[in-house]
Amino acid sequence: MKQLLNQWQMLMENRNRFFWLLQAGGWIGYALVNYIGSLMHEMRDIYTLIIILGAYAGFLLTIPLRYFYRRIWEMAPPLMVLIAIVASYVISVLWAIIDNATYWEIYKFGFRPDSPFFYLKNSLAKFYIILSWSGLYFGIKYYQMLQEEKQKALLASSMAHQAQLKMLRYQLNPHFLFNTLNAISTLILIKDSDKANKMVNKLSRFLRFSLDNDPIKKVPLEKEIDALLLYLDIEKVRFDEQLEVDISLDEETKQALVPSLICQPLIENSIKYAIAQVEGVGKITIRSRKVGDDLEIIICDNGPELESDPNKLFRKEGVGLNNTQQRLKSLYGNSFTFNMSRNEGSGLCVTMVIPFETLEKV
Repeated sequence: MKQLLNQWQMLMENRNRFFWLLQAGGWIGYALVNYIGSLMHEMRDIYTLIIILGAYAGFLLTIPLRYFYRRIWEMAPPLMVLIAIVASYVISVLWAIIDNATYWEIYKFGFRPDSPFFYLKNSLAKFYIILSWSGLYFGIKYYQMLQEEKQKALLASSMAHQAQLKMLRYQLNPHFLFNTLNAISTLILIKDSDKANKMVNKLSRFLRFSLDNDPIKKVPLEKEIDALLLYLDIEKVRFDEQLEVDISLDEETKQALVPSLICQPLIENSIKYAIAQVEGVGKITIRSRKVGDDLEIIICDNGPELESDPNKLFRKEGVGLNNTQQRLKSLYGNSFTFNMSRNEGSGLCVTMVIPFETLEKV
């Protein structure tokens, strides 16, 4: 997003600079071509000044054309072309008059023709030059317009994409809050005020962490796990000794970048459908490792034994799992995998494989 905005600003800032570079370079080139042509004839040295003054006159006369063409840019193409041809001819006539007068005054020592029509000498050749200048102007301007439209389309697409990502991320907060507040309400009803107070405090810390992190940006896996621990602290108040968490991260994966709070809905899913359903201690394990150029994250629980393929049946309509898959698809396209499988013994394992990225590679 930021890169696109910078490109857009640079495109707008460079437009004027680009015109003046082309304007100066074009007329300098015109002067050089005329100078080289003059070497084929025996011309006095003063003719070089005539060439420079002629190119300078063309340079100055075409500047008003630029602003005039801006005003007619929105007209119908046939009318715009007709006006451009007429404007080019008028400028070429003025240029011919100035060029001829300069030539006679300096090179011919003040010569004056008998007929004013002599001032129009070479106006047709100059008309072709100005018409070519006009064609280049419209061609370049049209190309710039296409580039601007392309940048606008990319910017709009990026903004829509980021809005979708924010919506997916923020959708988790009401879902998570609903479950947590229900638990707090239950604790209050059974008059367990100590646990309710602990949950409120831990909920406050988790939400502060969540709001402090941009939902668009990716965070190191180590920081993502810190956020999970804040969330699990809330759940441990509910389950007390019935919840056990085992986290094992390969050292090289700790700084790998992952979408902010991408694992939280998976943990919440395990809490709701597994830990809350088992008798005795519920266990959640989190593993990470680097596999080739990818980062693999595996989250398992020891919930009830599954009777069907979890990818087809289990928790199909869950908000958390669907939301997580949509976020991964928005961020990585087809460069990720998201699979659910039976855990050894009982329960479910969720495996995410995403491109391995670090701050140095981004």
